[in-house]
Formats: sequence, structure tokens, C-alpha cells
Amino acid sequence: MRSKAKAKPQKILILGGTAEARTLAAELMAQGHAVTTSLAGRTVDPILPEGAVRIGGFGGADGLAAYLRDEGFERMIDATHPFARRISENAIKAAAISGVPLEQRLRPRWQKLPGDRWRSVTSLDAAADALSSGSTVFLALGRQYLDAFVSRSDCRFIIRMVDPPETRLAFPDHLPVLGKPSSDPDREADLFTAHGVTHLVCRNSGGPAGYAKIIAARKLALPVIMVERD
Repeated sequence: MRSKAKAKPQKILILGGTAEARTLAAELMAQGHAVTTSLAGRTVDPILPEGAVRIGGFGGADGLAAYLRDEGFERMIDATHPFARRISENAIKAAAISGVPLEQRLRPRWQKLPGDRWRSVTSLDAAADALSSGSTVFLALGRQYLDAFVSRSDCRFIIRMVDPPETRLAFPDHLPVLGKPSSDPDREADLFTAHGVTHLVCRNSGGPAGYAKIIAARKLALPVIMVERD
């Protein structure tokens, strides 16, 4: 029986910024491929993947297509966050323009389990409208998704952020909590309890990295306003 031929090494661009993208970069590097991971640059001190790294935008689909052609990439993999719609849309267009094959890696959604108190909504504005007056709300969204909640002056917000805000946030009553999510549900539950959180707002990102907060909310019987994907 003949052994399976080893795949020819390729020059691959990963659109990354997720734990899955870092794992993928390491796997492809181990297989002998030349890998470059593109990061948006929103985080001051990101965890860098193996291989080459490019930080910053491309200037739309045309810019991404030009980069693919100029750098001689043979394959592109979209392993960005499930809610990073713009870069995913640009990747589809850039693949069509450049002729570079595109593969998309999309995490499965989280599924509601017994004990979960989810209210599913389709937008950040709907999530803000769903909050009860007087709530203490933990926002696990990312700093670029906060504006919809600023008008809810009748609520207190605990806002998790990886980096400190450059200017004071516009919320009348809020507390930034700096750091990345814990993978330990008990630590997440302790955080919620310490701040008197009554509601969690998050997006249905899927994947194991952020799931501890969902388990913690289930444990504490907290209502979760879940922003679903399109």
C-alpha cells in the first residue's frame, strides 16, 4: 500500500484574531506551509500566533485582493470572529477579484441548555431595549459595540475590556473591568457576584474561549441577553 503523498507547501494568509486562528497557524506551520496571520490591531498587546504577522486593515476588498496578489498567496483562510462581518465580506470579494481560494472557518453557535435564561435578540439596539430599569449589566461585547447602551442611564454597567479606554466612556454609571475572560466558570461567577450583576449581555460567538461566562450565568440563574448572528 502506497503512503499518502505529503501536501505541497503553500503560502497561506489567515485572517485571524481568534484562538482558533492561532491553533490553525501552528498546525499549518508544522505541516511546512508559509503562514501569515492578519490581525485587525484593535488590541494593544495581542497574543501573537506562530509564523509571520500583519497588523492593520487592507483598505477594503480591493486592498486585500492587491495584497494577496502582490505577496503571492496561494490560499486564504477566514478564521475571524463570527461577528466580524466586514472583513468576512471583504474576504469573499477579494477572493473573487484575486482568484485566491478562500476557506471559511466558522464556529458553531452556542446552544441553549436547561437552566439557561436567555432572551435572544437580533441587534445591539434590541439588547439595550430588553434591559430592565435598575439592572446592573455585565457587557461582554468589546469596546466597539458599546454605543447602543449609553442611552440606558437607568442601568449600571460593568464593562469588560482588554485594554483601558483611551477616553472616559459616555456611560453615566459604569465600571470598566480590565482583562480577558476567564476560562473558569467559578471565577466568572465570582466576578458577577462581586459586582452585583443582574444581567449578562453577550453575542452568540460560539467556541470554548468565552463559554465560561455562559456557564457562570446558568449557575447564578442570571438572565442573558443573547445577541444572535444573522
